[in-house]
Amino acid sequence: MNTKSTSNYDASAITILEGLAAVRKRPAMYIGSTDIRGLHHLVYEVVDNSIDEAMAGYCDKIEVILHVDNSVTVRDNGRGIPVDIHPKEGIPAVQVVMTKLHAGGKFDNNAYKVSGGLHGVGVSCVNALSEWLEVTIRRDGKRYRQRYERGTPVTEVIEVGEAEGHGTRVHFLPDDQIFETNEFSFDILAKRFEELAYLNKGIEIECTDERTNEVHVYKAEGGIYQFVQDLNSEKQPLHRIIEKEGVQDGVSVEFALQYNATYKENVHTFANNIRTVEGGTHLAGFKTALTRAINAYIKEQPDLTKKMKGESLTGDDVREGLTAIVSVKLPQPQFEGQTKTKLGNSEVTGIVQGIVYSSLSEFFGENPKEARLIIDKAVDASRAREAARRAKDLVRRKGLLSENSLPGKLADCQSKDAAECEIFIVEGDSAGGSAKSGRNPNTQAILPLRGKILNTERTRFDRMLTSQEIKNMITAMGIGIGDDTDYNKLRYHKIIIMTDADVDGSHIRTLMLTFFFRQYEELIRRGHLYIAQPPLFRVAKKAAKFEKYLKDEKALDDFLFERLSTGVRLENAEGKSFAGNDLINILQSIDFLQARMIEAENSGIERSLFLSLLNVKEENPEEEIARNKSIPEAVSEYMRNCGYAVNLEIEEHEEEERIFVVFENKSGHRTRLALEFFHAKMYKTAKQTIQALKNECGSFPFKLEGGESTVEVVDYFDLREKAFTEARKGYQIQRYKGLGEMNPDQLWTTTMNPENRTLLQVNIENAESASNAFEELMGDRVEPRRDYIIRNALQAGELDI
Repeated sequence: MNTKSTSNYDASAITILEGLAAVRKRPAMYIGSTDIRGLHHLVYEVVDNSIDEAMAGYCDKIEVILHVDNSVTVRDNGRGIPVDIHPKEGIPAVQVVMTKLHAGGKFDNNAYKVSGGLHGVGVSCVNALSEWLEVTIRRDGKRYRQRYERGTPVTEVIEVGEAEGHGTRVHFLPDDQIFETNEFSFDILAKRFEELAYLNKGIEIECTDERTNEVHVYKAEGGIYQFVQDLNSEKQPLHRIIEKEGVQDGVSVEFALQYNATYKENVHTFANNIRTVEGGTHLAGFKTALTRAINAYIKEQPDLTKKMKGESLTGDDVREGLTAIVSVKLPQPQFEGQTKTKLGNSEVTGIVQGIVYSSLSEFFGENPKEARLIIDKAVDASRAREAARRAKDLVRRKGLLSENSLPGKLADCQSKDAAECEIFIVEGDSAGGSAKSGRNPNTQAILPLRGKILNTERTRFDRMLTSQEIKNMITAMGIGIGDDTDYNKLRYHKIIIMTDADVDGSHIRTLMLTFFFRQYEELIRRGHLYIAQPPLFRVAKKAAKFEKYLKDEKALDDFLFERLSTGVRLENAEGKSFAGNDLINILQSIDFLQARMIEAENSGIERSLFLSLLNVKEENPEEEIARNKSIPEAVSEYMRNCGYAVNLEIEEHEEEERIFVVFENKSGHRTRLALEFFHAKMYKTAKQTIQALKNECGSFPFKLEGGESTVEVVDYFDLREKAFTEARKGYQIQRYKGLGEMNPDQLWTTTMNPENRTLLQVNIENAESASNAFEELMGDRVEPRRDYIIRNALQAGELDI
């Protein structure tokens, strides 16, 4: 019997969340998550509103600006959100849209015949989850503006002047009280904007990343035809692109497809411009229609019927090497959840199936030559599927009939309890030999691999199974492969990838991760895949018989900080001294400052300029600049003394005025910073850090005393360098490049002993993002891979080439 008191549970305990409070209380219910996916979902929601205007025929240009303070501006030339008083709510319509859930034009089929927005919570959620949001509207020759903070209006809707044209501008800063990260990824947003441009023929989406000074324009006059063409640009197409469209019961269906000489299926589906990564009823209808149309054509051709011996092609057969885009637009979409990953409208299956089947049947009848090319490709796939089935059977038989048929290079463990068994997949025979000698033979198996395995992202299934190294892995695991994979027969519950810490090792690890993700995704989801973390450094002192292994650069820094905690003293010009934790805190602040300097350099701000700006005495110079449209004299004079001339540039836009500060050094190099720079976390935290260091440390020069030596220090970065030089004295620090450099005892102690080692468990947080990453970095297309490298080159650390 429950004897707990219920006296405190009455009507007063029932909480009603008014307005947007529910969104801030449970944000994941509305935008999916508060991680990087949810953060980017905010931008999607605002851009989707502009796209809805475009689909209704009122907008042809959308601009997105990523500002240096991680705020975002989305601007369109649509009709502009209404500003007149709402008849029921008694407040301006724009305020209703921005502050009321389930409010908007999406519920009125006269305002929007087709829309991606479904629940009417999109832009109001963005408002609720933003530290501030400012909306500016142009309509009827006037310009209107309203500002909100965390969803609450802080101004009225005010008229701010006359305007030409019409449109809406939304400028918002995601709330760091809500989101785990507030750093937008241009790569993630760019992929979405590119898709939207393809799906809405003729619409221009311009994205400016002011953090890197990049501008990209996405426009596809060819629509989804161009989408397929670009996806197949680096493949060998077998025929011209088939593009068809049709409308039934108010549902518009558009599809384009083309087969290429590769073996991978690449089908993307969309509903009202929303990428349905989990497919849904439109994908089911397309697949069924494609298979039916091809099999129906075969039956009409006696020679093909004879060739197929009365058998039909399967869906997998007819989709090998297929690149296709399927886009449907419907008045009342039913998605699974607000994040819209799967279309659920049951009527769409039949509509898509009918339109696709009749369109393909007509095309095949009118183009017999191209129909034959497609069917030959599918028949080829059918034969390869049969060959792969036989190869799978062979692999399965060898892996399951007896332990004697396990790979010859496998050093198996003695235990038969899979829960306690683990297998190390090791790069190279040399490291494999050390691992075999150093392991615990009772529970640890070793499988050495020779060289780099096949890139399975670009390899046909049957060819993959001819690779000896891949067959060895499949056989050792004992679970088969493909449709008949049985995870209950897994022989090791820990599968550990162990490669060198150099470029080749990273490549081999990536190839293996590609193999496991594409062929054994469930194995990863069950938590069986790990990556070994061999130490990067060995620290030794012969005289003291001291030896320590350190995992990475951070661990080395921690070790050096520990060395500095005793026997080292810092003295400033006024005679104040620092030692122990006080000294370490100063050095850690310098490290933080150094990281912000690197961040600034990656954004195109030279180191000396950034450091000069951090030392400007005025706390908020941007406020005076914005107010007076001029540079404060004290700032100009200080920057001149640092070697920089300072000027303002003012850009006039339809909805706003933007101010940029331009710094020119003595060589004539110009750095142009938007006023938002002074609100950026990079700048604000660095300025706070350097001010705290000045207050704490006093004036230079400093004296650093350690052991028997004393050195003079002239600035913070000089202090960091000389302090770490002192910490390294007397120690030999070895940086490992390969597992083969360790003897068996060292490998056991550092990397294989369960009591000491560190393992990194591989998991899948977002299957779509993971799939896109493997396709981009390991797939056939060179251009996305090259663009990725160019965009991220400055972020790379030390490269061992």
